[in-house]
Amino acid sequence: MRDRYRQIKNNNELAELLNQPEQELRRFAFQNVNFTDIAELALRHFYRECLFLSCRLPMGLKRQSMGCLFLPNMGETFGFPNHLYSPEELYDGYNPIQPDSYEKCYDGRVYRHYLKKGKKNTDIKETLARTLHDHSVSDCLQDYLSRFDEHKLVGVMGGHGLSRLDEAYNQVARFSKRLTEEGFLMISGGGPGAMEATHLGAWMAGRAEEELEEALSIMSVAPLYTDPGWLPTAWQVRSRYPNLGYESLGIPTWLYGHEPSTPLATHIAKYFENSIREDGILTIARGGIIYTPGSAGTLQEIFQEAVQNHYLTFGYASPMIFMGKKFWTEEVPIWPLMMHLVENGRYKNLILCLTDSADEALQVLQGEKKGALVM
Repeated sequence: MRDRYRQIKNNNELAELLNQPEQELRRFAFQNVNFTDIAELALRHFYRECLFLSCRLPMGLKRQSMGCLFLPNMGETFGFPNHLYSPEELYDGYNPIQPDSYEKCYDGRVYRHYLKKGKKNTDIKETLARTLHDHSVSDCLQDYLSRFDEHKLVGVMGGHGLSRLDEAYNQVARFSKRLTEEGFLMISGGGPGAMEATHLGAWMAGRAEEELEEALSIMSVAPLYTDPGWLPTAWQVRSRYPNLGYESLGIPTWLYGHEPSTPLATHIAKYFENSIREDGILTIARGGIIYTPGSAGTLQEIFQEAVQNHYLTFGYASPMIFMGKKFWTEEVPIWPLMMHLVENGRYKNLILCLTDSADEALQVLQGEKKGALVM
């Protein structure tokens, strides 16, 4: 079997590699690194079967290569990242006291480009650039998640229109805070509503409940993401309550770019292709999924996850926790339907929990309580 590629993703790794005595460098993948600052070192080596993705190269390097693939920046607004976005990078150029500045920040510029070119663009250069961007994000996401126990990766699904004033929003924030403090990495679609509440809770992990209440109060002046103060108040909370070292992962998409990505997620994997992003969340969150009140998108995600668990796609089933008994039994009666399908053998292997209790949900996620275990 041929050797796997070794990835070089930052300039420090590049300098360390180029300072080694080996003349031939074989099967390295260089991602968004700058060879020009150390051109003399770079030109001492011969490159064989290497990949160069969005790299700055000195004159003459290509002549010292054999069987290599060179993929430069495509000249678009966006590039090919070699790490997950941070909120500071995504919102570079945004000033919370000047809400109109969103149009000038990186995220705003990319979204305008996306709309201008068309969400379903068929130009080969544009689609290739978007595909390479999303591939880079997925590669970085895989690296990031390798740091965690997969049973500690928990996703939260729910409505993007959930108001900051809704009790369900507060419940998600409090529960996410507790789970983060228990060692779980909280994951969401990275947008507003229940998604934002997930990251607010994770951001406030390690702090007193009173501080979370104060943060909720600050953000309550702009309850919906369509309110002008929605994004500025989230940045205000970040500034007033610096993160204490806890992390969370948001996975938004420019397909829904009209919904701002929450800056309360510490790590952001933002995609162009929503199908990759949507399926990815369910695939990643092997520690379990928490379903909060939502609409069509949330319902779709319930059945997608049920299929993965039914077939034991990853070798085991992950808990599916439905938060909000009244909602899931009366307003959107998914729970009775799921029970009916289980009793009739349409679904097997599901670990289901319907609860209003954070304690009970935590016990199921930790494996201390089985909930409704279906064989």
